[in-house]
Amino acid sequence: MVRNENSLISIVMPVYNEGKHIASSVETVENILKNAKINYEFVLVDDGSKDDSWEILSGLSDKNHAVRSVRLSRNFGKEAALCAGLDETKGEAVVVLDSDLQHPPELIPEFVRIWREEDVDVVEGVKSDRGTENRFYRGMAKLFYGVLLKLTGIDLRNASDFKLLDRNVVTAMQEMPEKITFFRGMSAWVGFERRKVPFEVHDRVEGTSKWTFGRLVGLAVTSITSYASAPLKLIICLGLLMFAFSVVLGIQTLVRYFMGASMEGFTTVILLILFIGSAIMICLGIIGLYLERIYHEIKGRPRYIISRRKN
Repeated sequence: MVRNENSLISIVMPVYNEGKHIASSVETVENILKNAKINYEFVLVDDGSKDDSWEILSGLSDKNHAVRSVRLSRNFGKEAALCAGLDETKGEAVVVLDSDLQHPPELIPEFVRIWREEDVDVVEGVKSDRGTENRFYRGMAKLFYGVLLKLTGIDLRNASDFKLLDRNVVTAMQEMPEKITFFRGMSAWVGFERRKVPFEVHDRVEGTSKWTFGRLVGLAVTSITSYASAPLKLIICLGLLMFAFSVVLGIQTLVRYFMGASMEGFTTVILLILFIGSAIMICLGIIGLYLERIYHEIKGRPRYIISRRKN
């Protein structure tokens, strides 16, 4: 595929309750693209917003032929909205960024230059800092990405959804059939030549983050169960450890019995019951998470449903 100044660059921005600022965000990005003389299109995905986001997106599409908007039938989540955006693009390369402009759009021309001149298929924005994020979330993010690296070998430390993807990368991701998706994991798993570009997280132009602690935990569980079977193997290790412990305790009990010094009381028995019961429940919970993923995948439902399109 030819990469030159005439190549079409698709800008994908997921939108959820961003009505107050989405028009200004699009204008900001568009001015940067025009000044850099980049041939562009916008693909704006309304992920079932409850405010007036769709009306504003529709107006933008009516006024600007470079803006295409799609509305999902309900809130499917950011991961599904990103997949919908990729499926709607037509460009030789696709840039994904948040509509709240915490991802600095002024880096897009540099992303495009690297893609054009250095034969790189993926240009990744990596966080040099995490902005105003509190220490608890920073610590949890560091723990999560460390666990993910150990379990899967996929390094997503300081990773973000701010990326440029060549059309070949987009096509490879579209061929991945899973229904429950993790965009960062998918883009890392497919490989290809890539370059990292550090950036500082900007403050949100309006409002607050839509990511609650519960949703972040859910995303973490989804990502780990999507790309690692290690938790299932840990169950085997735990079972072997408990078996070894029971053998040692059994030998000790028999020795004390034959020596006439049998163990008195029920403390050890109660502790064993609690330990074994807890381990069994944890193991069943881990197996249940994987069964849940299998359940959702075999139903074969679409990742998202589009209810409306503009342009």
